[in-house]
Amino acid sequence: MGNVPAIPESSAVIADVAVENDYDGFAEAYTAENETSLLNAYYVRPAIVDLAGDVAGRRILDAGCGAGPVSVALRDRGAVVSGFDRSAKMVELARQRLGDDVDLRVADITGPLPYPDGAFDDAVAALVLHYLEDWTAPLAELRRVLKPGGRLIVVVNHPILLKMVHRETDYFATTKWSDEYDFNGQKAVLTYWHRPLHAMTDAFTAAGFRTAVISEPPPAPEAHELFPDEMARFPSGAFLSFMFFVLEAA
Repeated sequence: MGNVPAIPESSAVIADVAVENDYDGFAEAYTAENETSLLNAYYVRPAIVDLAGDVAGRRILDAGCGAGPVSVALRDRGAVVSGFDRSAKMVELARQRLGDDVDLRVADITGPLPYPDGAFDDAVAALVLHYLEDWTAPLAELRRVLKPGGRLIVVVNHPILLKMVHRETDYFATTKWSDEYDFNGQKAVLTYWHRPLHAMTDAFTAAGFRTAVISEPPPAPEAHELFPDEMARFPSGAFLSFMFFVLEAA
């Protein structure tokens, strides 16, 4: 559910203590802010839909579903979606959006998931794993609930991001860092764990996944017209904010 600027401002700081990512406290503001935001509405969601391809009839788990925008996009393309989130308020908002006929639950990705083995054809973990220091248990559970050959689409902070803000940072170290955001007028602090690219792919392999795709996509074409000032910062038409993976369950 996270959000991070394409190139964070200098207000970003290395975190010395844990800061709780309490989405219950700003769920409505976060949802309102990102309904039409550049990074969420015109970058992450269209990229996930593109990577997912033809999902008609496929059972898809939205892990860390937030208020449900990715679930809606996939359901609109014929998927049978289920979702969970640690934030009860986010699940409430998702239920308002998706209706009572969609299986939405309050659950924590760091613990056992309330689904049977092999229940899903695909899973999406968008802007979730970068909040966690240890990916071992979450990836193992996501692998468990996928059928053999199932896909996991992962979106996380690009590993170069922290280095762009703090050049003195050791890229190869797993590092906790925080930044403050303004979501629709409400301030919130989010804390992330940076890890280098090889640490990500090593974790995927150890969990029983094969990395099929690593993507650094551009935003949707209409972003240039809708956000001319922001896009003017990136002459190439693309930016490094998130990294996208398509993993296949071995």
